[in-house]
Amino acid sequence: MDTTFREASADPRTAAVPLAHLSLELGHLYMDDFAAGPARLREHFARVRPWADTVRESCARTVGRRPRISTCFLIDDYFTRFSSPAEVVPQILQEAAAAGLVIDYLARESACAEAGQVRPARLVEARLVQSPPPGSTGARPPTSETGWLSNGERSPVDSLAEAMSTAAGWGPPHEIEAKRHSVFLDVELWDEQHGKRTWSCPFLAAVWQLLRLGLLRDDGQEVLRPAERPEEFPASWEALAPLVRLNPAAAPFAAYRTFSVLAGRFLPIEHAVAVILDQWSPEEPVLRQLADRARQEGIALPDSVRGRVEYLFNGSS
Repeated sequence: MDTTFREASADPRTAAVPLAHLSLELGHLYMDDFAAGPARLREHFARVRPWADTVRESCARTVGRRPRISTCFLIDDYFTRFSSPAEVVPQILQEAAAAGLVIDYLARESACAEAGQVRPARLVEARLVQSPPPGSTGARPPTSETGWLSNGERSPVDSLAEAMSTAAGWGPPHEIEAKRHSVFLDVELWDEQHGKRTWSCPFLAAVWQLLRLGLLRDDGQEVLRPAERPEEFPASWEALAPLVRLNPAAAPFAAYRTFSVLAGRFLPIEHAVAVILDQWSPEEPVLRQLADRARQEGIALPDSVRGRVEYLFNGSS
């Protein structure tokens, strides 16, 4: 009898996740929005509705058949804890329904940092590959130490020149892929106080996009699996599942592409998300898996992660 022994790690298995054609985000909710009362939500969903209809029509034309589209809504319970799911969630659903919208999935922003035993933010951090600017000397510490990530070359640091003359030690920052003029961005990914790390809003937003794109795995396994809607929403955010399927007939949460209809104030955040996604390296088996499935469905899928993410910024508030 021929027996072959192999370590389990030598034969990794990458779990496949169900995929919609499009994940359509209908908005975020922060404490200030909730404090403004139901009128703020009513106004938000009324503005989102026509754009959501347009996105659906566009997806149907692109796919060429009845598209699988799931909708989602994100609540900030990471930076501030306000009210309770029992009060907030029915209010959101009521105002969305009044505008003719259905929210399929509700997510807690804290799930981007921690979801049960899984730490999605750590998974993303571990695969950041900072793009070194041309001529870089490595004098600056890496992102893993500083918690900062840029899209180019920062202004040079010359402590001796600064001591003699501020002007002599200065040089402009430079965007790596600048089109003649630079739009340089330096993104803070986290800070630490008393040994406790707090992830930044842009970094959690990047994690959120990667979860929606079905690109994150934890030892090959699915990271965020939706829980079914509870009979009653709990009195605390900790008691609510990280991701809840509100609509039992919903298409899958993850999708080949994402589209977010957001208020204009999110534009700087999403610019930072683009910088992060450009310097994040997907796991090759996951990337191949999605590419193969897209090809089988006859779907054109951009090679770059950033190319799979689209937005519409609606208004300024």
